[in-house]
Amino acid sequence: MKLHRMLCFGRHEGTGNAAIVVEHAALAEAERLAFAREQNAAATVFVETNAAGETQLDYFYPHMRSPLCLHATLAASAVFFERNPEIERTRFVTSLRGQVLEVTRLDQSLFVEVSPQRCPPLSVDVADVARLLQTDPANLIGLPRLASVGSAKLLVEVADQPLLDALQPDLPAIVSWGREQGVSGLYVYCRLHDEVYAGRNFNHLEPHAEDPATGVAAGALASLLERNITVLQGDARGQPCTLQARYRNGTVQVGGRAERSEV
Repeated sequence: MKLHRMLCFGRHEGTGNAAIVVEHAALAEAERLAFAREQNAAATVFVETNAAGETQLDYFYPHMRSPLCLHATLAASAVFFERNPEIERTRFVTSLRGQVLEVTRLDQSLFVEVSPQRCPPLSVDVADVARLLQTDPANLIGLPRLASVGSAKLLVEVADQPLLDALQPDLPAIVSWGREQGVSGLYVYCRLHDEVYAGRNFNHLEPHAEDPATGVAAGALASLLERNITVLQGDARGQPCTLQARYRNGTVQVGGRAERSEV
């Protein structure tokens, strides 16, 4: 078993969302989850070759297996491109759903192309969402909307960054609600200026596990808005991240930096 520790979407050198890339691991699903739980990383991705000869990615958070994790995809892509510096594009498939991921290297960034996915039927009440976030319903802008590029997120807009930063949601209630609805948590965001947004992702049980960068949420938001956006995330965690999401003809490319971690 070979491990690579990576930081992804970092705004500066040495920052980013931690991911572990694992190669040559003959582990069953329960063993993979146990391994991911023991790691000091937001996500672990197991890279393997499937029966069709395709390179397959199997994603695990410390608390669950996931159909897609874009920062872990960036991590696996960075390992591939490091070994193959002459190549500028590669292709993966996801283990759970067979979703095809085309990855392009452009200067210092990697971009993963994804498409909007069907979301589960969901009727959302603003008051219920506000209760999950433990905030006043008046702090929410418009109706929360569901979107997915591989992992469904409930996208919730608030008025400004001070409101966003001050949120202390009911995390166990959000996780329980997400399991019932088939939704991977709440992504709360605000518009800063032009097409620049700030965001926070809530789908973990503990505050310290909050994602510094959530690629599937940035992709879902760009898909919903149908425009190119920049998302800033992770500043409060001390891991400032920048995610670029490019929208074109119904598809989205989500990208950013990926580098090896010293930790």
